[in-house]
This record gives sequence, C-alpha cells and structure tokens, in this order.
Amino acid sequence: MERSTTQHDAGFVARLVGSLIGRPVALPVDLVRRYPELGEARWRVGGLPPRVGGWCLGQRTVAGITLGRCIWLAPGARVAPELLLHELCHVRQFGRGRAFPFLYVWESLRRGYHQNRFEAEADAFARGVLAERPPA
Repeated sequence: MERSTTQHDAGFVARLVGSLIGRPVALPVDLVRRYPELGEARWRVGGLPPRVGGWCLGQRTVAGITLGRCIWLAPGARVAPELLLHELCHVRQFGRGRAFPFLYVWESLRRGYHQNRFEAEADAFARGVLAERPPA
C-alpha cells in the first residue's frame, strides 16, 4: 500500500509541475535544419507562461512567450517559422542584459503591446530571416 501511495503522489506532483512549467519539446528536425538558430533556445509546450501572457492581453492564451532562453508554446499552437523566429528574437533580447524584462514591461505599459519596440524588432527579425530563407 505504501508504494502505491508513493507512486500516486509522484504522478500527482509530476502533473502539477507539468501544468505549471509545461513539458519540454523538440522542434521538427527539418525546421531546425532550415533555421539552425532555433537551437539557441529551449522549447516547452503548455504550462502557465502562455496563459499569463494571454491574460495580460485579454485572451485565454498566447501562441508563444519567452522568458530568458526558454520559449513556451501554447498547446495546439501552429509551429510556424514566423512564430518560432519571432520568439527566438526575444531570447536574444533577454541575452542583451538583465534590464530587458523591465524595459519590455515598461515599453508595453507606455505604448501597448502592439506598439512595443521589442515586438516590432522581433517581427522584423522573423521577416528578415524568412526573406533570406523562405519556408520549404
């Protein structure tokens, strides 16, 4: 009986942690071959971050959100190069310095999400890469 309870508890904890931080995911090999820079990030699906991002925008979830070197994709989000490259740009923005998260929030508060210069930069980055290497 003791072992069964321990296994049940471990399963519960694993599900709880998964619901908070999502689960690791590997991107399709052909996509990483075409866009090797996508290997710079860690990728997860699900968890709380996409939901919190959505709540901040008045939505249920966002397709993707980046924190540090980790990118969370919403369950069911289309794994499109545009989205992945956009989020990769945010990984690089985080890499510029510790002030980035504060600058990003400040920019969003001042100008709104759609006018945020970091979002514009991420959109431009994705467009530039796709112009050089269109999806196959």
